[in-house]
Amino acid sequence: MSHLGTVRVEGPDALDRLQAVLTNDLTKIGPGRAQYTHLLDDADGSVLDDIIVWWVKEQTFDVMPNASNTDRVVEALGSAAQDVTSQRAVIALQGPATRRLVDSVWPEAARVPRFAVERLNWTGVGCLVAGTGYTGEDGIEVAVPVEHAVSTWDAFMAAGFEPAGLGARDTLRLEAGLPLHGHELGPGITPLQAGLGWVVAWDKPEFRGKAALEAERDKGVSRRLRAMTVEGRRPPREGQKILVDGVAVGEVTSGNFSPSLGQGIALGFVPPQVEIGDPVSIDVRGEQVPGTVVKPPFVAASDPEPYGQLPVS
Repeated sequence: MSHLGTVRVEGPDALDRLQAVLTNDLTKIGPGRAQYTHLLDDADGSVLDDIIVWWVKEQTFDVMPNASNTDRVVEALGSAAQDVTSQRAVIALQGPATRRLVDSVWPEAARVPRFAVERLNWTGVGCLVAGTGYTGEDGIEVAVPVEHAVSTWDAFMAAGFEPAGLGARDTLRLEAGLPLHGHELGPGITPLQAGLGWVVAWDKPEFRGKAALEAERDKGVSRRLRAMTVEGRRPPREGQKILVDGVAVGEVTSGNFSPSLGQGIALGFVPPQVEIGDPVSIDVRGEQVPGTVVKPPFVAASDPEPYGQLPVS
């Protein structure tokens, strides 16, 4: 996951700076923890980026934006922010067997709890290990100095891990019902439309985009992100029309074949009155394929406390 950005914010005013810019409330957690949050457009409250913040120590934060948005995040955070992306590699170790396999080569890393962040040594090399990821399953992410990335990777492969690329990550996050920037989040899409209102700390005095979000909250959203399963193995794709009673009401934002379910699944925006359990159809290359609105996740995590719920409050 080394294409993700890392923006370091340090100093006595680092917490206040992050609180004034990002939607979630870092005071709900503390040093040694991680939190999911959003950076909003101040004008309309849409999501410029969704971010994980690693609170490394009292006055040090690593803000993890999507790769293409790193410069935007640095600009929003101002002079306190430093882009350190090129100094590290990030390896995401994910899945039900993660902690057992990591324990065989690095027991301390295997014990880092979900959404915790710890500084650890790996064969004498200082690393950051966080109980985070974006696959719907438990796991950890390791930020290692770039010059030690290959040896660290090789050690994990020798422990029994198998390589997985972004295509695998995309089907996993979709099966978990997790949004992806550029699809379910982005220009014109607010946290409320995406069903992520819990990321917004309404009681914070101020943050970017708060006034626009309050206006939308009071008026009510014009559309809502929904999850849908479709009949058969044909995968829905981004941009295809979602229909109710034969009338187009929205578009697919992410669609794919679910390897776990053996059928097509999709996320997309529809009018707020379209409810879970309602029938829909998706125009797949001119054919209206029947489907149903369902409650995400499409595939439940093996852990009884689903990681896909992003329990970071």
